[in-house]
Amino acid sequence: MPEGHTLRKLANDLGTAFAGRRVRVQSPTGRFAADAAAIDGSVLVEADSAGKHLFLEFEGDRFIHVHLGLIGKFDVTEGVEEIPLPVGQVRLRLFAAGDGRPTAYADLRGATRCDLIGSTRRADVIADLGSDPLRADADPNRAWQRISRSQRPIGELLMDQTVIAGVGNVYRAEVLFRHRMHPLRPGKTLRRSQFDAIWADLVTLMAEGVISGRIDTVREEHTPEAMGREPRKDDHGGEVYVYRRTGQPCLVCGTGVRTEALAGRNSFWCPRCQPTFRSRALK
Repeated sequence: MPEGHTLRKLANDLGTAFAGRRVRVQSPTGRFAADAAAIDGSVLVEADSAGKHLFLEFEGDRFIHVHLGLIGKFDVTEGVEEIPLPVGQVRLRLFAAGDGRPTAYADLRGATRCDLIGSTRRADVIADLGSDPLRADADPNRAWQRISRSQRPIGELLMDQTVIAGVGNVYRAEVLFRHRMHPLRPGKTLRRSQFDAIWADLVTLMAEGVISGRIDTVREEHTPEAMGREPRKDDHGGEVYVYRRTGQPCLVCGTGVRTEALAGRNSFWCPRCQPTFRSRALK
């Protein structure tokens, strides 16, 4: 499933292509036809994201709410001479042309959600989400209050979108490795300084992901160039420490990376760099 940086980059791309323009809205498959007709020809005010949710604001206090789910794609194309016919199961198409700006179109396929909503419903969706490291209005203290009171594993809490919005399986595995924390450590055992360091790292890493369009988490001394190793080959792209590296040597200590299911997804960690947490209270 796309993580928060993907949605933020998508919002930026859609804003660049369509914000301030009168946009045609169509539904080639017919699954969004009535709502598309209601806003066809309206001005797209801005595009925004919260966690893994995308919101396209149109004049009249109306929003297209999109959640890509596991297989959704929203492809944005600018600067074409002609807009081609839709290919495949295009649920939503946006396009704009003839206004002095580059001709642009965007096609949405495979999303689990594509609805036309008002500002009240949008506010409700955002209120149900945890703090998003990519949003300027994020309040990390909200996330800390949930984590510091929970017996649930930190690896599970990081994936809970009501705790921290936008973090997925890759960022979960990588940020825990970078802070030498076992994914099964109970949230309530973290010190505030540890949480603050994790939060700050997520803010930086995810912002870099928005710019690059991929997830890179290794420090300079562990890049392929610095270590003289081959670049990672994976359909997710990016250089990582433990994600999808089961059995491969840790880039820091050489120990084999392990994996185990956690919160419905495979969790990855290095047993030496991220030792099992043992409370001093039990000693």
